[in-house]
Amino acid sequence: MPENPELELAEKFVQYTNKNIFLTGKAGTGKTTFLKSLKHKTFKRTVVVAPTGVAAINAGGVTIHSFFQLPFGPIITENVAGHKIENPGFKHKFNKQKINIIKTLDLLVIDEISMVRADILDAIDDVLRRYKNRYLPFGGVQLLMIGDLQQLPPIVKQEEMQLLSPYYKSMYFFNCKALQEADMISVELKHIYRQDDNVFIKILNEIRNDELTKPSYDLLHKRHIPNFKPPDNSGYITLTTHNRQANIINEEKLSQLKGKIHTFEASVKGTFSEYAYPADYNLKLKTDAQVMFLKNDSSSEKRYYNGKIGVVTGFDENTISVMCEGDTEEIEVGRETWENIRYNINHETKEIQEDFIGSYTQFPLRLAWAITIHKSQGLTFEKAVIDASAAFAHGQTYVALSRCKTLEGLVLSSAISESAIICDTEVTEFNKLTEKNQPDENKLKEAIYTYQKELISELFNYKQLNYRFKIFEKNLREYSGNYSGNMGEIISEINQKALPKISGIAQSFLKEINTVLTENPDAEKNETLQERLKKAGAYFIKFHNEEIINKIENASFETDNASVQKTFDESMNSVFEILNIKQKLHAVCLYGFNIKDFLNTKAKAALDEKKKTKRKIKVRDVATEHPQLYAQLKQWRYETADTADVKLYMVLSNKSLQEIANKLPSSTKQLKAISGIGKAKLIQFGEEIISMVTDYLKENNIDLPEDEPEQVKIPKKKSR
Repeated sequence: MPENPELELAEKFVQYTNKNIFLTGKAGTGKTTFLKSLKHKTFKRTVVVAPTGVAAINAGGVTIHSFFQLPFGPIITENVAGHKIENPGFKHKFNKQKINIIKTLDLLVIDEISMVRADILDAIDDVLRRYKNRYLPFGGVQLLMIGDLQQLPPIVKQEEMQLLSPYYKSMYFFNCKALQEADMISVELKHIYRQDDNVFIKILNEIRNDELTKPSYDLLHKRHIPNFKPPDNSGYITLTTHNRQANIINEEKLSQLKGKIHTFEASVKGTFSEYAYPADYNLKLKTDAQVMFLKNDSSSEKRYYNGKIGVVTGFDENTISVMCEGDTEEIEVGRETWENIRYNINHETKEIQEDFIGSYTQFPLRLAWAITIHKSQGLTFEKAVIDASAAFAHGQTYVALSRCKTLEGLVLSSAISESAIICDTEVTEFNKLTEKNQPDENKLKEAIYTYQKELISELFNYKQLNYRFKIFEKNLREYSGNYSGNMGEIISEINQKALPKISGIAQSFLKEINTVLTENPDAEKNETLQERLKKAGAYFIKFHNEEIINKIENASFETDNASVQKTFDESMNSVFEILNIKQKLHAVCLYGFNIKDFLNTKAKAALDEKKKTKRKIKVRDVATEHPQLYAQLKQWRYETADTADVKLYMVLSNKSLQEIANKLPSSTKQLKAISGIGKAKLIQFGEEIISMVTDYLKENNIDLPEDEPEQVKIPKKKSR
């Protein structure tokens, strides 16, 4: 692809900043090519979504509704309504895998954004805030929205609009509330690769901006050819407003051809929804049928592209021969495969990966005497016939006309009046604003430096950790009568001493960083800053270990209460998750700060297995006659629970342990009499417990307690 300054600028904004980006441009400016290239180039953890099944398959992603588990009706979020609101069907439960993908997501790409309703974008914001940062639009995830507002608009039923109109001016994506809170830039691609007819480009631009001049209208109207019938094999394709019209034209044309119909059935493997089929399941063709390619050639020869028109010249078992205008030889077309994917986390690398879940294999062809304007979106043709009045009545003026490469290749089958060419004023105004506020290299540099500074500032921000520790202490205080151990005192001490100290040091360090950055705002190339970060990293890692992590690991906590244990585990995991991320980020900064390594380390640290704290077995304030045995029993219970990966109380309760330590059961019969020891526990742990008790008795010269004689119950005589 030739040099394109706007494309290069867009790529740098995606790679090195966290700005939300609307990437737009007329048909043929390279938006789709940019997306495919970006997927291979970016180091950011990326997910690609699109509003429809076919669009998602073509973009190499998944549908918005499947990834975010959204219902198909209107969605009004709490952020939009300003209060709690019921959304039937708006699923709030995600599996662990999906949560991990969202938690570690850097970049969300939304293709065909012109078709996405504002309420859908706000629903995406709701999900991302839930699992990322609740205080930032879209949870702090960067959005890359690709599309052209002059193409197909979002589809909204009248009854849906009645529900949504109190909250939205219109349903275009830029009315999304979260997007209005966010910082968005727009990059417009201007170089048109598919069209080199400058006169036609000028006419299209005027229509796009609702500024069609009289000379341009006169030129356009010259392309009105009443009763035009394309000659056979001339390569003209008719654009219609409805599927039915296109199907009628194609079926009539096919029936007029001599010879037999050849039917080719698609092969579907795994999961591939019918609504996402990119080609006819039963493809029916004849020799001399006009066809269109539906996919770019996957071979190195690149003989055809999506939208290329040709004529069928012959059939073989595994190939269809197609001759295209301007080509010197036939194209032998084989079957192509479209893949359906889902996103997953690779357990070994912790990267977001695309898992193959299904495929659709078919010849990448369709009958092409006619096609709907909707299905032609993103394609361009050498020659096209357009029913102008019908297209304009459906608000598809620009979409229809921009399908053609040249003015000479365009035929209008019906006359049009100047007043019939109407554009949506809201879209026109938004596009004009976009053109006026194009970012440049200076804005790019500013955005890069701001992003670097935000990442460093986040590392030294202790607000979230302070908040989590406060909640931890509050929970321990509330449940003080339901657990044993000194964890409450340790967490309280950390809140009073360690956290205020390290928070103060971090604040002072950030002030120092700001001063250093005024001298050279590029953090990656600022040597003074890099040295300060290395020294700070060593200090903070040591402080976290000695003053927080080690103290928690050496504290004790035990409970038989399932609810208390659950709350404790959640609190413990929440503080250790933040600490672990900080430790890993400080460690990577010891080798120098750069955005790529920083983001990669942060994401993978968030996926680390939850830390299990070492439980120190202490016996305090417990009424037992044999504290040494009691401690031994508790240690055994901890190791057994750890091995089985279950909670302590699921092995034996504290009450059972205390009773064993007091009554010293040395036989199966005696152990069976202990509360909490049923048949299952007796089989599972009986031998180990009796062995521990008898060993303890022998070591301490204590006589083994004798079994009590069984009392024989004498049946009562029946009274006469």
